[in-house]
Amino acid sequence: MTDDTHTIRSDGLTATIKAHGAEMCSLRDRGGTEFIWQAGPAWPRHAPLLFPIVGRLANDEFRHRGKIYRVTQHGFARDSRFAWVARSESSCSLVLEDSEATRTLYPFAFRLTATYAIDDAGLDLSLAVVNTGGETLPVSLGGHPAFNWPLQAGVPKESYALTFTNEEPSPIRRVEGGLLLAETDPSPVRGKLLPLSESLFSNDAVILDPVNSRAVRYAARNDAGPWLEMSWRGFRELGVWSKPSGAPFLCIEPWRGYASPAGFAGEFSDKPGLMHIAPGAEEQMSFRIEVGTS
Repeated sequence: MTDDTHTIRSDGLTATIKAHGAEMCSLRDRGGTEFIWQAGPAWPRHAPLLFPIVGRLANDEFRHRGKIYRVTQHGFARDSRFAWVARSESSCSLVLEDSEATRTLYPFAFRLTATYAIDDAGLDLSLAVVNTGGETLPVSLGGHPAFNWPLQAGVPKESYALTFTNEEPSPIRRVEGGLLLAETDPSPVRGKLLPLSESLFSNDAVILDPVNSRAVRYAARNDAGPWLEMSWRGFRELGVWSKPSGAPFLCIEPWRGYASPAGFAGEFSDKPGLMHIAPGAEEQMSFRIEVGTS
């Protein structure tokens, strides 16, 4: 245990959490398999939290009550130091609250709490946003965990697929220049199966809006080797992303919100996809990652 990181353990798993961004930077099984991308040159992050926006704003700016504020892609939480609230052998909680510094970027009062808990089968992340101010809080929140792709060295990346719990036939959304396009694309999901390939991300992320499923399995299609299952509650959209140029990671991202639509220039509170939390109220959401080896 240090001020910068905390490792939680069960008989089967270990996970390490950083105070910087409340970001999980490792999830290993008892055999030593690392499931989390180790922030290599292709992308310098592991599993950031997206807050108070998901995606990008036009010109990285928004308007609120006649003033212009600047918030860069995915918000400032991922680059903020959270305070430790509690730490134990198998769980930890961290909190980020508004401050003079955050209010220059985002003029709203909030408290964001992230709680990690581990057991022998997997890891849970519970997120809670409280409106501690006197006006409605317009906000988005998302996860952005990056997993090694492939999960096992020497296995072709194209051998992997995502298998959803429900069919996902709806057209998908895409972004261009970081902004959400009005046009949709046909779903690349074949029933419940999304075959993975680098070409899938040639036009950036695949966005399921909304996502019908509440869980997805990420594994080699012959089901051999390491696998993981991710489930979520309270999130409405799902992003699947890797570097368009190809990189050895895959992000499975439950979201509550998304990038500004191309051409949107209204008040921030009118931006599509936001939650609107009343003064004193709280929104909760969570996701769970279970891992194993076949």
